[in-house]
Amino acid sequence: MRVEEGFQPVPFVEGNPYTTDPVLPSLLKRILPPHVFHDVSQDMERFGGEVLTTMRNMCKLATPPQLIQYDSWGRRVDELRTSEGWRGLKDIYVREGLVAIPYERKYQEHSRPYGFAKLFIAAADSEVTDCPMSMTDGVARVIELIGSPALKEDIFRRLTSRDPVEAYTAGQWMTERPGGSDVSRTETRATQVQDATSSPYGTPYKMDGFKWFSSATDSDVALALARTGRPEDGSRGLSLFLIPVRLPLVRPSSSPRPSAVTNNIFIHRLKNKFGTKIVPTAELSIQGADGYLLGQPNQGVKLITPVLNITRTHSAVGSVAYLRKCLAIATEHSKNRAIKGGRQLLKDTPLHVAELARLHVLYRALVHFVFGVVVLLGKTECGVATENESLRLRLLTPAIKAFAAEKCATAMEDCMACLGGEGYMEENGISKLIPDGLVEKIWEGTVNVLSLDLVRATEKSPALSAFITWARDILNSCPDSLAQSLGGPIASLRIALDALTDAYKAPMHPLLPRPALLLFAHIASSLNLLEHAIWAVNTGEPDSATDVEVFRRWVLESGLDVTLENVRRAKNAPGERVQADTNIVYGTMNTKTAARL
Repeated sequence: MRVEEGFQPVPFVEGNPYTTDPVLPSLLKRILPPHVFHDVSQDMERFGGEVLTTMRNMCKLATPPQLIQYDSWGRRVDELRTSEGWRGLKDIYVREGLVAIPYERKYQEHSRPYGFAKLFIAAADSEVTDCPMSMTDGVARVIELIGSPALKEDIFRRLTSRDPVEAYTAGQWMTERPGGSDVSRTETRATQVQDATSSPYGTPYKMDGFKWFSSATDSDVALALARTGRPEDGSRGLSLFLIPVRLPLVRPSSSPRPSAVTNNIFIHRLKNKFGTKIVPTAELSIQGADGYLLGQPNQGVKLITPVLNITRTHSAVGSVAYLRKCLAIATEHSKNRAIKGGRQLLKDTPLHVAELARLHVLYRALVHFVFGVVVLLGKTECGVATENESLRLRLLTPAIKAFAAEKCATAMEDCMACLGGEGYMEENGISKLIPDGLVEKIWEGTVNVLSLDLVRATEKSPALSAFITWARDILNSCPDSLAQSLGGPIASLRIALDALTDAYKAPMHPLLPRPALLLFAHIASSLNLLEHAIWAVNTGEPDSATDVEVFRRWVLESGLDVTLENVRRAKNAPGERVQADTNIVYGTMNTKTAARL
């Protein structure tokens, strides 16, 4: 039999990623004023079409980067060659304003949700282009806050430009070999240039060090932490610098792009990664590069915080965006795939639809959770956030990043399984999204790292009290008729809130931070779902019954009870458990052969 003969599988057809999404249009309708929603929705529908056509075609031209370290005469050139597809995707992001929109502030604090909504429908079809764009966004915010007038005129303007010819991208160089996420062991040193001509960009320094991960190696500028204090000062001896990746820093847009060696930055090698293979990630040897001090000396960790808030939010949006596409594929496939001798579609099979429904509940919870934080970010940046909202943002930012990455990784695998063997094929896209999406479990902090950050936030501010106050306000705002039908899940949330307060009381058990973060995220996402359900019921939205059911299932069936039990177990764990963990992993002193990975 020839391949053209016999049964022919029917391919799934994806619709516009905005208009067919089960969550985003309704969410934007709730969080945006009517006139803003009208404008944004029109642009989202248009851009959704661009994602399906222009961006997907550009992705076909994206190939891994190449590094040419020496020319034919043996001279060090470090020429980084990126593909037409990679450059084209970055140009699309620039033209569409994915970095510019939040800083143009056409819609004031609502510009942040607008910009992230565009990213949300594009991220899964962009070969991780948001990696450099997220850092460009973060660097732009730092310069907006503490940059000199010259930096704002020459660099900020280019970072937020919609013109691909003029626009700059930025990197974030933090990770070094000794410490990974622990920047206190940073080896890169910055030495002030004595008797140097003053620069309008900041006090000039010379930088010397080795950066272990640079994920925007083709950028124009980078933020970097470098040591200006003593090594024993740890993170208190770090300052923040803007480093030109290539010189001159400002050049005519028509001039050839110089190599990084012009500023004594050498690409040691490109990283061989599990995923994100189109992104040019490298190890950098910095040997006397020019850099400009931002802010006060030895305040680098504090000054870098706005970057982390933004890049962690980008990471969370990216995680859920990858799940969006995987779930859309799995859902569309169920409409065409027949079983039982071709007599029944998967969409008419209760067991299969139940699995898809479970994934859709998770997806809805994550979208509302992440965009709830995006709203707070927009308010904070525009100076209209209340004190309670600013405090909640500090807690919620690491939580959305950790929770989204943790939940989406497994959910994408489940979407793949919903397609059977077809799901394992490269052509459908899921197998590409999974390794690319897994980086979010590591980049900008693992769950454990972020859980410790959450502990620090609760110790140093009244942020947890602010969250508890907001949570109770949401619960109390539920109309009586709705509260009666949701008595079970609302009671569960009140119990969980009490457990959360108890979990973060000092001193905290060393095994408690991770399960406490997951409990916090479960509660917060539940409240975002409830907030939306209340709005849908009060405004008579046609899908309000579904919104209520999603909230009910998320609280009662999606792991809150398990997470609550994990918190109680960790809080009450005897001291011997820590030693028992060590014995399980490494063996005891009396064991001749310790357990090995």
